[in-house]
Amino acid sequence: MTESVRSNEVTRLLLEMRNGDPEAANALIPLIYSELRRIARVLMNKERENHTLQPTALVNDALIRLIGSVSLEWQNRAHFFAASATIMRRILIDHARAHRAEKRGGEIKQVTLDEKLVYEWRNAESLLSIDEVLNRLQ
Repeated sequence: MTESVRSNEVTRLLLEMRNGDPEAANALIPLIYSELRRIARVLMNKERENHTLQPTALVNDALIRLIGSVSLEWQNRAHFFAASATIMRRILIDHARAHRAEKRGGEIKQVTLDEKLVYEWRNAESLLSIDEVLNRLQ
């Protein structure tokens, strides 16, 4: 298939998707997958060396967002691939934010330890006495 025929086929399938044809997405994916992988590799080359996200996962996440969104109206092949690159960049940014948050403890709040509240086994007797009194009051 020549590049212009393939380009026309991609544009046609994008328009069919926009018009609600559920089979258009299934026919579209094999035509666009290699180009999406190329875009993902270019974007991943700019990332840190030990990145946990792989190009295939990036493409799959982007496809889920792209194909699953009924609100997007693709004008042509170029529009679709530009949106794909933008979505892949957003996925990488979200991944980096999550990685940074996890590295810094995520949602865990750090608190300082009050030395007066540290439990020592020597204080076990008084702790048991307090527990006994509280149980009686209950």
